[in-house]
Amino acid sequence: MSMNKLLEAWRYPAILLFSIGVSSVGSWIYFIALNLIVLNLTGSAIAVSGLYIVRASSTLFASFWSGSLIDRLNKKYLMIVLNLFESLLIVTLPFFSTLTWIYFMVFVITMASSMYHPTSMTYITKLIPPEQRKRFNSLRSFLDSGAFITGPAIAGLLFTIGSPHMAIYLNAIALFLSACITFGMPNVEANQQLASKADEKISYKVLFSDWKLVIRFSLKNPYIMVIYILFSAMIVMMTATDSLEAAFATQILSLSEGEYGVLVGIAGAGLLVGSLMNIAIVEKVPTAWLIGMGSLITALGYITFTSSYTFLIASFGCFIVSFATAFANTGFHTFYQNNIPVDSMGRIGSIYGFVEALFIIIITAIFGIAAEITSIRYVIVPSAIIMFVVATILLILNIQPSKARFYRNISELNE
Repeated sequence: MSMNKLLEAWRYPAILLFSIGVSSVGSWIYFIALNLIVLNLTGSAIAVSGLYIVRASSTLFASFWSGSLIDRLNKKYLMIVLNLFESLLIVTLPFFSTLTWIYFMVFVITMASSMYHPTSMTYITKLIPPEQRKRFNSLRSFLDSGAFITGPAIAGLLFTIGSPHMAIYLNAIALFLSACITFGMPNVEANQQLASKADEKISYKVLFSDWKLVIRFSLKNPYIMVIYILFSAMIVMMTATDSLEAAFATQILSLSEGEYGVLVGIAGAGLLVGSLMNIAIVEKVPTAWLIGMGSLITALGYITFTSSYTFLIASFGCFIVSFATAFANTGFHTFYQNNIPVDSMGRIGSIYGFVEALFIIIITAIFGIAAEITSIRYVIVPSAIIMFVVATILLILNIQPSKARFYRNISELNE
């Protein structure tokens, strides 16, 4: 491919990646600043934990119905509206001084953010040709890793020279900028088709019909459903284990706050290195192996971390977890984009996301209670072992020759 054709092919994907990068950095700044604002307001670690519950509950609530709306509206303009809506609400957040109102605002903001993810996934699938998706997803993983490192660093700098409120305003600006960038992106949908869908009012009957559509799709495509469920099980167990990471590091490993900060930095470095290597080899590694081996190495990293007794071993485990996650996510996103019907992707993604969010809340709560009753290590080591079993099954299912068609690009299938 000539340089001119390459630049033309990647013009809009590059703009979209820039928009995603800006939004991701802003989200990390907002997340850290919000925790600090609530901690300064209440002086209570429990109040900060409440933010996680509010965010998870909001995701659960939005996922129940948002897919029906997403599939019936223009994705480009919905992304713009959601970004602007979030930006406006975040600007007003510092003016609320009571915990109840902050929780309420966070609930609404997270609801918009939860809708944005499946909307953008559908838009990306329609915009990016199948042969470019693996490369695009690897670059997106790299941007996410960069945001994981630069977001907290920028937030820390802003806290030094200003206040958490300044960091909140910066995120609002980032979201506004993301909306402006998206406005210049192409419209990838047929307006007539959307108009006929938009005429349907979102009622209980429509929601019930959409849930039945997702169930029918799952029953007709059991392999796709099983892969999604297994990968979601990995996400659930990882999230629940991560909720005890800080307590494990400080209470069980007896690390100081400074040492724990270094541990987080090592995880960020692992994510960055993994993302860079992912970009370099993504076209040479089959999607099936990206998902399967990425998940398996991630599980091995968790086993190393949760079984560790020293800072060095814990650091190695954290590095491996972050390193491998970049490959697993790239593979899974590519698999998802190539196998989920784009016209119902909003509904399928949202309803699957609803189930995943529900289990995250349940399992995280169980882990928290179990950690209070017994040792944290006795909770997270079995979790890592379960992850390893799930990842092993996932790898076996991924690399079956009879399932190779699920991992090829659509262009290859048509040859």
